[in-house]
Amino acid sequence: MEQTEALLKSIVKGIQEKKGSQIVIADLSGIDGTICRNFVICQGNSPTQVEAIADSIGDVVREEQHEKPAHVVGLENAMWVAMDYTDVLVHIFLPDVRAYYDLEHLWEDAPLTHIAELD
Repeated sequence: MEQTEALLKSIVKGIQEKKGSQIVIADLSGIDGTICRNFVICQGNSPTQVEAIADSIGDVVREEQHEKPAHVVGLENAMWVAMDYTDVLVHIFLPDVRAYYDLEHLWEDAPLTHIAELD
């Protein structure tokens, strides 16, 4: 559990370093049949920023947790990038794509933690 918490902190740090916004952590650990313990959802304002956020997460997690994602998909068009850290799935969206898929409400049984924006 402590390892997952440390991973979440590193992921959030990576997002914030590139000014990712509207960060939400969905705790899926209490829901049967889920594929991971947590979803981290955030957004960037352009495909370039989405890709930069993904790169930053990868760098921070590798540096602090000595982990690499098992899979990364979506970098081709950077509208929705998903990074699989086994216990944690990170979703980095463009705003309109995020609104369309609405993952926060898809997992409405999961407790959500909204991370405050940095100034």
